[in-house]
Amino acid sequence: MHDAIVVGLGGMGSAAAYHLAARGERVLGLERHAPAHDRGSSHGESRIIRQAYFEGAEYVPLVWRAYELWEELEGETGENLVTPCGGLMIGPEDGELVPGSVASADEHGLPYEVLDASDLRRRFPVFVPDPGTVALFEKRAGFVRPERTVKAHLGRAGALGADLRFGEPVVSWEATDSGVRVRTEGGLYEAERLVVTAGAWAGELLSELGLPLEVTRQILFWFRPRGGTAAFAPKRLPIWIYEPDDGNMFYSFPAVDGAETVKAAFFRADGTPADPNKIDREVHEDEVGFIRRYLGRHVPSMNGELVDAKTCMYTNTPDQHFVICAHPDHPQVAVAAGFSGHGYKFCSVVGEILADLSTSGETRHPIGLFSPSRFLRD
Repeated sequence: MHDAIVVGLGGMGSAAAYHLAARGERVLGLERHAPAHDRGSSHGESRIIRQAYFEGAEYVPLVWRAYELWEELEGETGENLVTPCGGLMIGPEDGELVPGSVASADEHGLPYEVLDASDLRRRFPVFVPDPGTVALFEKRAGFVRPERTVKAHLGRAGALGADLRFGEPVVSWEATDSGVRVRTEGGLYEAERLVVTAGAWAGELLSELGLPLEVTRQILFWFRPRGGTAAFAPKRLPIWIYEPDDGNMFYSFPAVDGAETVKAAFFRADGTPADPNKIDREVHEDEVGFIRRYLGRHVPSMNGELVDAKTCMYTNTPDQHFVICAHPDHPQVAVAAGFSGHGYKFCSVVGEILADLSTSGETRHPIGLFSPSRFLRD
C-alpha cells in the first residue's frame, strides 16, 4: 500500500513525485514511456520562462514561486536547469502579446523596457520589424531545460525513496473505500491517494470529468542560421515571442550551449487535432514552408538550413488556462491537465501544489482560475 500514486512522470508528474517524496510520502510513479522521453510534451531542449505574463496577471505569483523552486532544485542537484538570458515580446501596439505583457508587469511592479521598431532593430539586428512594431524587454526571462529538469526531479524523487516504474501504461483507475486502485498493463496497485498528470493522455484517464481537452500536434524546428550563430548567442539575443499582423505567434531561443542551430516553433498556429496514441511523427514539407514564411519576413538570417524537426503535443482547454484541482467527486485524487502550450515553466510549482492537494486537500497558491467548474457555467 503506497501513500500516493503519480500517473505520468513528465514535467508535472516528475515534480509531483519529488515534492511528495520530499514530504516523506511513499510514492509509486507510473509512466508509459521511458524517463524524459520525447513522445509527449516535455522535450525539445528548451522551454521559455518569463514573468511579464500576457496570458494573465494571475500567473505571475505562480511563476515567481516556480523560479524559487527551480533554483532550489539546481542547488540540490548541481545541474544547470534555468538560463536567464532575457526575453523579448514583440508585436503590434494593439495586439495581444505586448499589451498583455505590459499589463501583468505593471500590476505586479515588474521591471521592463519598451522598444520601438528602430530600437529593436538597433539592439537586436537579427529582426526586421514592421514600422509599427514594439517590444517589451524583460531581463529575468530565459529558458528552462525540460529533459534535464525531468531527470532532476526523477533523480531526487528516487533518492528520497519513490518507486518509479517506466514502460507501464495505466489502463484505468477507480476510487475505493480506502483510497484508489490503479490498473496498468503490468499489474494492479492500491494507494491512499492518486495524482493524475498524464499530459496528452489525461482526457482518457479523466473521461468521467468531461473536461474539454483537445490534443494538438505541434512541431519544433532547428535551423542553421545564415552566417552562423554568433548573433544568436545567449549574451547577444534573448528568448523571444513574435506576434505578426495575422496573430500567428512564433517563438525562438538563442543558440543553446554553443550549438550551430537555433530552435523555432509556432505558438498554436500550426496545431492540428491529434490522437496521442496515433500521432503523425513525420514533419512535412508544407509545414517547414509555413514557418519559413514567417522567419523569412521577420528574422531572415535564421531562415537557413533545416537541421532537425520534432513533433510534440499541446493539451488545450477552450480558454487556454490550466486545470489544477482536487477531483470534485473523489477528493483523494489530484488532477493537473490542459497546460495549453505555456505550462512547462510552472512544473516546479505545480508539483508543489499537487503535493499540497494530495496531502492536505488545499494549497496556499492561487489556483481558482484553474478550477474545472468554469466549464460547467451557463
